[in-house]
Amino acid sequence: MTTEKIDSVSITTKANVFFDGKCISHAITTANGTKLSVGVILPATLTFNTAAPEVMECVAGFCEYKLDGSQDWVKSSAGEKFNVPGNSKFDIRVTEPYHYICHFG
Repeated sequence: MTTEKIDSVSITTKANVFFDGKCISHAITTANGTKLSVGVILPATLTFNTAAPEVMECVAGFCEYKLDGSQDWVKSSAGEKFNVPGNSKFDIRVTEPYHYICHFG
């Protein structure tokens, strides 16, 4: 099931802009202290580094991703999630706007 709404949050109004504007997100903290970011990746192939484990949830569009150490690209569509280990990296390629929620920790 795709997350359509997140209630009772604090949002950082200044956007995080990465990769010359190919990825734009906003940091969110829920009432219970959970950290998230909500954003869009525009068509590109990008590499992200992680400090803490992350769960990438596709809200709209789709992406293909490749986890560190893997040779395989895996498709993730709306309503699907994928896990990224902490202290790692992953490649993501997008051919249409990919709307996501990144769950940290």
